[in-house]
Amino acid sequence: MPAFSTCWNNSRHHDGEAMVDEILELGFSELELSHGMTIAKLPGLRKAFADGRFTCVGVHNYFPSPVEVMIDAPDAYEFTSHRSSDRERAMDMTFKTLEIAAEFKARYVVLHMGSVPMKPKKWTKALTAMLADGEGTSPAFAKRRIAFIKKREKVAPLYYQRAIDALEALAEKASELDLVLAVESRSRFEDMPTEREMLRLQEHFKDRPQVRYWHDFGHVQLKHNLGLLDHAEWLGEVSPYLFGAHVHDVQWPARDHRVPFTGELDFKSLIPLFPDDCSLTWELSPTRKAEEIREAFTVWKHLFPGR
Repeated sequence: MPAFSTCWNNSRHHDGEAMVDEILELGFSELELSHGMTIAKLPGLRKAFADGRFTCVGVHNYFPSPVEVMIDAPDAYEFTSHRSSDRERAMDMTFKTLEIAAEFKARYVVLHMGSVPMKPKKWTKALTAMLADGEGTSPAFAKRRIAFIKKREKVAPLYYQRAIDALEALAEKASELDLVLAVESRSRFEDMPTEREMLRLQEHFKDRPQVRYWHDFGHVQLKHNLGLLDHAEWLGEVSPYLFGAHVHDVQWPARDHRVPFTGELDFKSLIPLFPDDCSLTWELSPTRKAEEIREAFTVWKHLFPGR
């Protein structure tokens, strides 16, 4: 059965136990402890875990949230930042996340690796706006997309190397704690790594089982919609490194973290591409209703028994 991310109800609770109990009522028993979690919720989470009320399959960096960050901001500190202090803070917080993940007997920690210094408003957001306006097949759209790809590849090497350097250090700690560093596919082309970079990154760590690929259905579909990749073909390419996925749907062209089976994704053709031992974690928007989630979960169990 799939796991469920606490990102759905984290913001509605001040107590970790109550947060867990609300998810258990949906029918899920395995949880991913997500980013944005205040340290105040840890005692309740620890009690619920000690009581055996849930199994922790994974943790999403940063967990808990940095105390100086007042909002849910998993990218507040980036491994690729031009500020050395930010890179150091990112490493310190990630090492702490790994230790807490081991405490909860998690299998993996999901990582965002950073970004390159390109303004999304000029690139990804501009392309998305054109797509929403029906310009996705226009020469202007194609021209902007090509310019985006060329500029992105030109500025990328420094930031790619910073991501590699961070993973080299983190992989040693992950090995000690028997954890997998699950490098997540991102929704914006400005983010690190792109799919081409992800394949290079995974090849770099091919002999280090602590570093694997984490597929995000919604993020990849957004790039699919922009014509930057083909969703099913990408899964085929990256399959040797595939460890797990965040499951959520997309409403055209770019509204993600919707409940499965309420958007455009063809889960019936995509889920069979995942090996049976892959972790599948539902990661849904806080705006999604409990009844909608229960109904989708019933459909899921019918279509994918044991998954």
